[in-house]
Parts: sequence; structure tokens; C-alpha cells
Amino acid sequence: MQSEGNKYISGTLIAQELGLEPIQVRKDLAITGIIGKPKKGYPVTTLIDAIERFLGWNSVQDVVLVGAGNLGSALMGHREFRLHGLHIVAAFDKNPEKAGTTIHGVKVLPMDTIEAEIRTLGVQAAILTIHSDDAQAAADILVKAGILGIWNFTAVKLRVPETVAVQTEDLSSGYAMLCVTMQSYRDGDDGTAP
Repeated sequence: MQSEGNKYISGTLIAQELGLEPIQVRKDLAITGIIGKPKKGYPVTTLIDAIERFLGWNSVQDVVLVGAGNLGSALMGHREFRLHGLHIVAAFDKNPEKAGTTIHGVKVLPMDTIEAEIRTLGVQAAILTIHSDDAQAAADILVKAGILGIWNFTAVKLRVPETVAVQTEDLSSGYAMLCVTMQSYRDGDDGTAP
């Protein structure tokens, strides 16, 4: 809407675009602190600012990445992260051949330096993209080094203190949902999940 030059957007239009009910959109947007204008809607630029502020995307969050393999490398090269305030400042990998290399402008450091480097860098969040067998041990080191948030791309349910936030991305579950939806389309259903 902003790139099209629209000054206002209605909650109803947002709801239609997202397949939601207008009342849910209004409730969700209310927690950002923005107030719409009757018959006009929400000022687009102000709405974007309010959402970005609420999500913390208006400031830079430095993070480290653990596991510079295929998935880790792909995440390091994902340019959209910077638009949302995510800045990968260093990566760590146990493969000695990767240590000292740079991937998408991110320096890869040896795993045995992770605790000291995290303290030096002052980061509070990490992205975990290593083999599942090593995930808990890596999470333990991250917590010991002062990490307060872990974005977990492994298949392991991490055990961390209650003061550490973990967001797990289960790619297998996402694929399973895609398969179910595709099957329902093939069967002639309306595509809603069971």
C-alpha cells in the first residue's frame, strides 16, 4: 500500500488480504498502540512504524549463527533479515576448514572460541543450524555465554532455563502441513486443514 502511494488502509482490507476477520485485525493492531480513523482506516506509514516498533524491527539485533553448513549459509545470505533488524555478526562451525572463511560477508570462527567471542561481541541471540546430535551441547554453551534467545532450526527440543527464549522452526512439520493441504486439494476438499 505504501509503495502504491496510499495514505490509509482499512482494517477490513487488511483482513481480506490475510484471510482474517476484521475484528481480529483491529484487536491485533491495537496492541501496537496505533489507532485507526473512522471511515479512513490506519495511516499506512504510521502503521508500518507501529508494527516495526512492536516487533523490535526498528532497531538492530546482533546475533551469532552456530553451524555454517548449507542451511546456516543460506540464512547468512538472506537479505531480508537486515530489513527486520537482524544482523548476523559472526558464525561458528566445528569444521576447521571453514574457520577463518567468510560466507556472505560473515566471518566463520572455530566452535572452541564461541563462548569468549559471544562475550566480546555482546550479542544476546543466536541462530542454531547444526546437526541435531550437537544441538543441546551447543545450546548449553550459548546459555553459559549469556545468550537470551535461540532461534532453533534443529529437530531437538532444547532444554534451557526459563529465562532463555527459544523459537523452534520445525521444517518437517511445515512440510507435513503442505502435504496434507496438497492432498486435500487433490481429493477435492476446500483446502482447510483437518
